[in-house]
Amino acid sequence: MNVAEVTAKTKVLLEALPYIQDFRGSTFVIKYGGSFMDDPDPVARTRVAYDIAFLAACGINVVVVHGGGKAITKAMESSGLKANFVNGHRVTDAATIAVVKKTLDEVVNKDVCDAVATAKGKPKGLPGDTVLVCEKLIVDDEGNAVDLGYVGDVTEVKVKLIKKEIGDGFIPIISPVAEGHDGKPYNVNADLVAGRVASALRARRLVYMSDVPGLLANPPDVASLISTLKISQVDDLKKRGVIDKGMRPKVQSAIRALEEGVQRVHFIDGRLPHSLLLEIFTDHGIGTEIVHG
Repeated sequence: MNVAEVTAKTKVLLEALPYIQDFRGSTFVIKYGGSFMDDPDPVARTRVAYDIAFLAACGINVVVVHGGGKAITKAMESSGLKANFVNGHRVTDAATIAVVKKTLDEVVNKDVCDAVATAKGKPKGLPGDTVLVCEKLIVDDEGNAVDLGYVGDVTEVKVKLIKKEIGDGFIPIISPVAEGHDGKPYNVNADLVAGRVASALRARRLVYMSDVPGLLANPPDVASLISTLKISQVDDLKKRGVIDKGMRPKVQSAIRALEEGVQRVHFIDGRLPHSLLLEIFTDHGIGTEIVHG
């Protein structure tokens, strides 16, 4: 290794130092989702796991909420069940919720935990219905009345249980399933779960990892990335169609989290090598951050 390479690496470490010092002891909630989760090449998933382990090693309290839509669809096909969607929401009947819970808790959650453990982190898998309480979802994010079966909206996060795992040195890995008031499990949008968990924990940062670079002013032109977005600018972007489809629940949960105490929310592309570290520990970041303004 020549002097120039050593100098460049030292420069990167020194740029990260003030962030590491500032964030030590803070809580970060990471939403782990997107097609990179389902990539047959394990390298992308492993990189994300190492980033999560790195944050924890820096003294940051990391909590992970994962998705698993594609894994659920595959499991349903194997069980002979057909996936039905209404306005992007999965309709979940009694047979479907059994498959959803088993897949999220026993397959996807285990995969995420195994990846973090490989990176020498200390994951602790938490079935969502052990730490999340919900009521049946009756209105979608557009305000329309819906009946999606066993689909819920989180009303309570059992903060003490999550904080106990953090206090014991673990990285909680939470599946997006909640317990209904009827005692039955409900499927919950993982983006919304991440937002509710971040609010309840008064997280310093909420990071949504997906398979898009962030918010684009002119989709799909990646050069039009919006680096910083204020809450006051969101309505205009919705009217212009910039925030649309799958981004709407993400942005809505981001705004709610900010209004309930989370300091900043980030949208980053999990497919980019070490995007999580680049967003958190560098001056310019690589995704979109949403702030109060």
